[in-house]
Amino acid sequence: MLMGQVVGTVVSTRKEPVIEGLKLLLVKGIDLEGKLTGSLVVAVDAVGAGVGEVVLYASGSSARQTVQTKDRPVDATIMAIVDEVEVHGQRIYVKQ
Repeated sequence: MLMGQVVGTVVSTRKEPVIEGLKLLLVKGIDLEGKLTGSLVVAVDAVGAGVGEVVLYASGSSARQTVQTKDRPVDATIMAIVDEVEVHGQRIYVKQ
């Protein structure tokens, strides 16, 4: 799994029928200091995340292991909303 922040949404009125009804969000990777890194990923939201939230997401074949994405053509899925991150006994992120 990877950690990222939801930075936007994607709306698509025409799409393959097997992905209809799936919420699509833009996720950008973050480092341990919370700084945005890497490129944007379009991820299916399996947990009800929103813009601004820090999330855990999976990509590749692991992205197709949720109930919503099983056997669907998705390459990234948000699987958790992060409440807190602790590194070496120090809290570096706490959800507001």
